[in-house]
Amino acid sequence: MGQAVDFLNSIIWSPVLVYLLLATGLYFSFATRFMQIRHLKEMIRLLFGGQESEQGVSSFQAFALAVSGRVGTGNIAGVATAIALGGPGALFWMWVIAFLGAGSAFVESALAQIYKVEIDNQYRGGPSYYIEKGLGIKWYAVLFAVSSVVAMGFLLPGVQANSIASSVNTAFGLSPYITGAIIVILLGTIIFGGVHRMGKAAEILVPFMAGAYILVALIIIVVNIAQLPAVFMLIIKSAFGVNAAFGGILGMAISWGVKRGIYSNEAGQGTGPMAAGAAEVSHPAKQGLVQAFSVYIDTLFVCSATGFMILLTGAYNVRDNVGGFIVENIPGVEYGPAYTQMAVDSFMPGFGSKFVAIALFLFAFTTLMAYYYYAETCIVYLFKGGHHHKLVVNLMRFALLAAIYYGAVRTASLAWGLGDVGVGLMAWLNIIAIILLRKPALQSLKDYEEQKSQGLDPQYDSIKMGVKNAEFWEGGYKHHPDYKKHHHNV
Repeated sequence: MGQAVDFLNSIIWSPVLVYLLLATGLYFSFATRFMQIRHLKEMIRLLFGGQESEQGVSSFQAFALAVSGRVGTGNIAGVATAIALGGPGALFWMWVIAFLGAGSAFVESALAQIYKVEIDNQYRGGPSYYIEKGLGIKWYAVLFAVSSVVAMGFLLPGVQANSIASSVNTAFGLSPYITGAIIVILLGTIIFGGVHRMGKAAEILVPFMAGAYILVALIIIVVNIAQLPAVFMLIIKSAFGVNAAFGGILGMAISWGVKRGIYSNEAGQGTGPMAAGAAEVSHPAKQGLVQAFSVYIDTLFVCSATGFMILLTGAYNVRDNVGGFIVENIPGVEYGPAYTQMAVDSFMPGFGSKFVAIALFLFAFTTLMAYYYYAETCIVYLFKGGHHHKLVVNLMRFALLAAIYYGAVRTASLAWGLGDVGVGLMAWLNIIAIILLRKPALQSLKDYEEQKSQGLDPQYDSIKMGVKNAEFWEGGYKHHPDYKKHHHNV
């Protein structure tokens, strides 16, 4: 099984995909004139604007749901994995893919809003919807939906559950069988409550968990501030192969930095747009900008916090290409959440393992919540809200909970391998789609900027923009029944 998974990953995660993701992010950054810098203030303003409605969630709830998916195991165990296999320089390439990925995140999320639909009184959007309506390629849209259901419902949950069980076992000595059961019970109570319950849960949990984690990281950084310049230079030199020790694994630094960066921030993967499509906004560019900011939160803040804690405290090993170690500071410790736990423990003995286990539980739990929503969105697409889709959704809920329990008790390497297959497959399908569909998304940003320059609260009209099959926006947002019903001007 393990060999088959490794073979699949060698094909899916070939250097072609790594460089395609980098090139796409770079292209969209130039095409939007680096909106991730120009509109940073606007991103933050929009984040707290808007309201929820009966059909959709607020901008912040959609942001929190997307961050739920982005901020997870990848931010703790994933960063440790990138450093272990790619050296300290991998952290730099995680930053690069986050900065460039913000451009991709804007485009895919704006497209999700442009082509969103209303099914069973709920907004739905994402790659399957914009591939079918924007590109007119039904089989491609179905392929993405099926791939997402398999990845989100069966492959990726195991990574999150396994990391929770591993860290809880290290910190509290609790059996993975018990931890798995607790996760299943807690998650079941939320996912059976629908998107609004998930949005509310994410709105509360995400700011709390990310804030507490970054605060502990800042304390460790401040205490070790004298070492910070040296660690920063180690990251930069290792990223470009200048450091003598890590020069031989430059390719691994880029590959693992990009792979774990994409796994963590999900920019271009196609998951963020599914959350973006659920938002109640007056213009697609609004949610595009909000989702671009969520990439920053994930990688530039949370992943950096983990990376600096690990490197400042020396709680890491780095493997070479022949099965040995370039650096072996903590002999016998398998890469994963244990690196981060040891980093915090070295500063706060007896506290680190428990704190990281709780943080990882919250991070990964909210990610599982987001995974469920993404899988549900694709099932609704496949069945188009027909009378069968509710039965299939319920079956998928039970299948997801079973996959989570199984993931909690299986080996970490297999869990990560299966997760990489899922992420890579979705990334391939979505990246090609957003490159082909770039025009409406880039037009929406230009339209948004023009209306803002006139002092208006931007409103989108798909007919005026010449965008076909965007029925929700025909005649403009103010003409939509939902606007008249709820009197929102968001």
